[in-house]
Amino acid sequence: MHAIRLHAFGPAANLRHETVDDPRPGTGEVRIAVAAAGVHLLDTALREGLAGGPVPLPELPTVPGREVSGTVDALGEGTDPAWLGRRVVAHLGTAPGGYAELAVVAADRLHPVPDGLDAGQAVAMIGTGRTTMGILRFAGLTADDIAIVPAAAGGIGSLLVQHARNTGATVIGLAGGPAKAARVRELGADLAVDYTDDGWPSLVRAFLDARRAPGATVVFDSVGGAPGRAAVDLLAPGGRHLVFGWSAGGLVTGGPLEFADGELAARGITSEPVLGPPMLAKVGGDNPVRTLETEALAEAAAGRLVPAVQRFPLAEAAAAHRALETRATMGKVVLVP
Repeated sequence: MHAIRLHAFGPAANLRHETVDDPRPGTGEVRIAVAAAGVHLLDTALREGLAGGPVPLPELPTVPGREVSGTVDALGEGTDPAWLGRRVVAHLGTAPGGYAELAVVAADRLHPVPDGLDAGQAVAMIGTGRTTMGILRFAGLTADDIAIVPAAAGGIGSLLVQHARNTGATVIGLAGGPAKAARVRELGADLAVDYTDDGWPSLVRAFLDARRAPGATVVFDSVGGAPGRAAVDLLAPGGRHLVFGWSAGGLVTGGPLEFADGELAARGITSEPVLGPPMLAKVGGDNPVRTLETEALAEAAAGRLVPAVQRFPLAEAAAAHRALETRATMGKVVLVP
């Protein structure tokens, strides 16, 4: 089969399209003929050799990627034969291996792909979608909310805009560049602004003033840095700052916004990290991750959330990484063998 392999940590050019042996499923596993493989910003950090977060650096050489969708073409010993030939999607967890024509995964990680979803959309919902569903557990949006969504043209951001619109909330989407802002407007945002324009906070403030609103009620912050701080400054008393990333400062080297002592209390706002243990505790149950995956696929199958997908050929994985790193993508990035 063909796969993308990384032999040395470093730039995107180190990702090589190579011929390797076909993997064989072990006990309780299946092999998937991959139709789409997800690319995550975390993949770019791991490629560079930057440790951080829940995923350890892989041993080299490695086939990156942890999200796949396709058709089951082989079964390991003890695996339910009903899976053979089915369209499935799975998150591989911390194990790499997704950037390939064939991938092996434990059968208990599989989800059937709902009718009406293609492989790229299924991949978007199994990773990005499940995170979105977890974030929304903390938001509890209603029609009375005014939500600010930085990175609103991204994979998670575009889903948050759609959900907020579905609840009847007022949605302010921030995106980097006129094309992305136009896309956010198409998604249904009440206001879409280009946050590479230094004057964007004034545009948002004028929008809020026209509605006689003292500020936004919630900020969904995956960006941090200067855009995140400016968005937080637009919160009304009682507003919520939900943190699930800080891409403006670097995935590994950056960090969440810092607040001066007493600042949150003085303004009557809250700031809450929502990823990892807080999200798992919020969902609860024996397998909270699978619960969120199931919910995400159901939302897409019902048409309530339509994931945005940007596709690259498998052989162009390096180009996909460079596009992610330079913020030149919209929606979930997937590789197509």
